[in-house]
Amino acid sequence: MSDTAAGPASKRVFIDKQSPKAYHALTETAEAVRAVAADAGLDRTLVELINLRVSQVNGCAYCLDVHTRAALRAGETTRRLGVLAAWRDTELFTARESAALALAEAATEPANAAVQESAYEAARQALTDDEISAAIWVAITINAFNRVSIMSKHPVRPIPRQ
Repeated sequence: MSDTAAGPASKRVFIDKQSPKAYHALTETAEAVRAVAADAGLDRTLVELINLRVSQVNGCAYCLDVHTRAALRAGETTRRLGVLAAWRDTELFTARESAALALAEAATEPANAAVQESAYEAARQALTDDEISAAIWVAITINAFNRVSIMSKHPVRPIPRQ
């Protein structure tokens, strides 16, 4: 193992820095997915809710930090962000948002066929085909970024207080 942006040999390789062509391809995919989501009518707050829920399931601290800030910039409330991990137990999310979140979870843990079928059934009731496709693509993409950050151990650095 060589020294990298992650530090000495005992640290992780920042695979985004080590293999920039592959990471650039992933960021281009993310840009295309953002356009697909917008074209399908998924607003930025819903996209960020998907990004956050998937990052919660995967335990990706770096992506949770990035997408919490993005959700707040997009107009999401701290109240809804605070209960996102238990979204099924609240009445704070619309049927459309709940369907997208269920799809995102199913895409994150696809081996559970029953969960996948249930999520798809709910999605069929609340989302168009374009919205279903976009929500799944958003989940697939953030899953990939989660793995990049988790395997690289990207740090979440403190923000200086003013």
